[in-house]
Amino acid sequence: MESIRYLFRNNIRQYAMLIALVVIMAFFQVTTGGILLVPMNVTNLVLQNAYVFILAIGMTLCILAGGNIDLSVGSLVAFIGALCGAFIVTMKIDTGLGIALALVVGLLVGIWQGYWIAYVRIPAFIVTLAGMLIFRGLTIFMLKGLTIGPFPDSFQMISSGFVADFLGSPGGALSVTTIAAGAVVAALYILGSIRRRVARRRNGFENSSLGLFAAQIAAIGVIIMLIAFWLAAYKGLPIIFIIIAVLVAAYSFFTTRTVPGRYFYAMGGNEKAARLSGINTNRILFAAYINMGVLSAVAGIAFTSRLNAASPQAGLGFELDAIAACFIGGASAYGGIGTIVGSIIGALVMGVLNNGMSIMGVGSDIQQVIKGLVLLMAVAFDVVSKKKAR
Repeated sequence: MESIRYLFRNNIRQYAMLIALVVIMAFFQVTTGGILLVPMNVTNLVLQNAYVFILAIGMTLCILAGGNIDLSVGSLVAFIGALCGAFIVTMKIDTGLGIALALVVGLLVGIWQGYWIAYVRIPAFIVTLAGMLIFRGLTIFMLKGLTIGPFPDSFQMISSGFVADFLGSPGGALSVTTIAAGAVVAALYILGSIRRRVARRRNGFENSSLGLFAAQIAAIGVIIMLIAFWLAAYKGLPIIFIIIAVLVAAYSFFTTRTVPGRYFYAMGGNEKAARLSGINTNRILFAAYINMGVLSAVAGIAFTSRLNAASPQAGLGFELDAIAACFIGGASAYGGIGTIVGSIIGALVMGVLNNGMSIMGVGSDIQQVIKGLVLLMAVAFDVVSKKKAR
């Protein structure tokens, strides 16, 4: 019992929203008559919220580096979509080259905004607010108020394609390839957790009890396999799901297992102390916004692929979705606290709320009210817990 209290006391921010997500899913599973967790709806939940997951990853780094946010990401998503439409549909450029050019533009935008924020030290709120206006205006100018589409199948496959079931039989009830992939991921997670536990013990760090550790990795292993079975029961493994999983794994490793990744936490905790300890804080802040520009481009490509059109109205409110996902997922409004996985959980909370209320027929006005209250409670939890820590 003491081990459980220790685990939750030291990881309360990490587990609070995970528990809330489970409760919300259970509530909507009951109130929607079991529709929420139908395999087709689970897959659609991933596809519909792919852009939020991608943007939340980038926004997490911005928030870690001092509580900064990027208000331009929604407009940049629309601008990248317009560029993809111009390159691939209008100019008939090869899909791969068009995507590469769009990513380069996202990189350049990140450099542009990062320079003003990190080196000129104009507040991020002002720079990205200007970016929001600039890129929305450029999008409308490029598209002239019209929608460009449709895109070739190779581009649509990014957000609507699925990995072929090359391990199973054609027309099978379950995608064997998806289940096998889930088993591999679960096994890698369990092995990695065991290795980290052994390393902590070797270095003299405190570990939770063996029973609690076994229950924890078993629970997460079961969750991974459940997700795999849900996806396998519909069409298999979505391509965009693989992209998101790779991004989550890569950025989680970067922020928790590398020295440059820990610099983001150090800077958000106390920028002056980080600078005095030898960290180039300007470079960290610059890197955060370069990264945000590139991931906004990735999100723009993914959203345009799913929409199968470049629209001047695309991306409206996306910046708010990404920011809310980070704060709901445990990121601190003051910077220095937060995780990539936590932001993904926050994005799932928002996605499940949207999906569940839509199935129940709740109006969009009430949905906005509920999501606003959830965000307010999440930030209030952050503020209250920070005061108690003092």
